[in-house]
Amino acid sequence: MIAAVSGAGGFIGSAVVRKLVAAGRSVRALLEPGAPTRNLDDLPAAQVERLTVDVCDQKGMTRALEGCAAYYHLAAVYKLWLPDPSLIYRVNIEGTTASLLAAQAAGVGRVVYTSSIAAVGLRADGAPSDETEAFNLYDIANEYLLTKMLSERIALRFAEVMPVVVVNPAFPFGPRDIGPTPTGKIILAILRGEVPGVSKGGFCAIDVEDVAAAHLAAETKGRVGERYILGDHNVSFGDFCRLVAEIGGVPAPRIPIPSWLGKGAALGMELWADHLSHTEPRATYKAVAYMQRNAFFNVEKARRELGLGQTPLAESVERAVRYFRDHGMV
Repeated sequence: MIAAVSGAGGFIGSAVVRKLVAAGRSVRALLEPGAPTRNLDDLPAAQVERLTVDVCDQKGMTRALEGCAAYYHLAAVYKLWLPDPSLIYRVNIEGTTASLLAAQAAGVGRVVYTSSIAAVGLRADGAPSDETEAFNLYDIANEYLLTKMLSERIALRFAEVMPVVVVNPAFPFGPRDIGPTPTGKIILAILRGEVPGVSKGGFCAIDVEDVAAAHLAAETKGRVGERYILGDHNVSFGDFCRLVAEIGGVPAPRIPIPSWLGKGAALGMELWADHLSHTEPRATYKAVAYMQRNAFFNVEKARRELGLGQTPLAESVERAVRYFRDHGMV
């Protein structure tokens, strides 16, 4: 019952590995060349086999997946800005295709493909979207949103000929966000006092441990060809900022920022990064435009079919804040 996990050293990937280890499974942790491994360093070597492989290398991935009963595909580039966006297309789209072809060739019994809520559309009336909502964000879609939508479409086509289940995590929070991811950077920006105010809009948050547990449930309980939104708390951006500030013991951003001003400031940062600094900006136009909408989701399907957990948001934020501070990231 070997389970292979790509992106095994990452935020969600390492949480999935830990859940598999706790369940007594043997894990083949697939790591991209040069990936940090400290999220796995305390796990038993006898139970976790590390293997360096490029997910875009179909032959290498086929060898890596030989003898595996399950494959969790988590390898992806989660970035909202890159000086050269070709990398995100290569890993997120080509990597998905090559990996699933490899899983098919290796005869893997079950594939859990990690997509994102970025691949799910938002309702015009602001009500929570469910798994039936088609992608409709072309006007504000950055490379991450586009590639997650396209790679999910690839995974669902593979589900017509092999056992693939798709999960769509919301904004995960918790420890071991070593990147940090754009999600973790929200907390860091608030702790550092880099968020002067708040605009309208909100998002769906979830504890990373609940996301990982739902991945394992998807392997055994998920229906082939279905997607499951893994979220928990639909929260406004303002309320989230106040929660982080309270837990972190820092002043909460209080200035109301008009939508046009927030997007304008983000556009200025992005243009500066594109043409002058060539370093990641604090915000991008399309990311702010997405956050200013009510990116809320209905997660009843995952709760009903996968037993999705419901960790209190304050607990998830507190663990994330403690991790960032303990590791000198604030």
